[in-house]
Amino acid sequence: MNKIESFKINHLDLDPGLYVSRRDKKGECVVTTFDMRITAPNREPVIDIPALHTIEHLCATFLRNSAQKDEIVYFGPMGCRTGCYIVMFGDLKSEDIYDLVISMCDFVIGFEGEIPGASPVECGNYSEQNLNMAKYYITKYKKALIDNKNFEYK
Repeated sequence: MNKIESFKINHLDLDPGLYVSRRDKKGECVVTTFDMRITAPNREPVIDIPALHTIEHLCATFLRNSAQKDEIVYFGPMGCRTGCYIVMFGDLKSEDIYDLVISMCDFVIGFEGEIPGASPVECGNYSEQNLNMAKYYITKYKKALIDNKNFEYK
């Protein structure tokens, strides 16, 4: 079997950032997958599951209600728990969605109240949420993104 592209990235050199993970094209349709790397793999602790679950709920809700909602295909956590994927229609670069991601971070950091979709009717594991830790990770991520602007894999 061929090794998938994400396994070809040296995770020992990977820092928090916003990277183009892949571009897929079928006919005229291009879909870009972004690696929203929140923690440094294998060097920092992974994101705890309740915080990652809250990040998923809040970020997906924000993106699907944003001005770019029609370009959003998917938002969800990585299995390794070091970040999330943002999948969008279009042949895009990280710089193209930088402002959107910063606004998404601000939404999470400033969020108060009930987490969208966190009820037994709407979610298969509704009670496993942690808003305070989600804010911690996203605040840390936003700072790293602003300070370092990591957009290219090493």
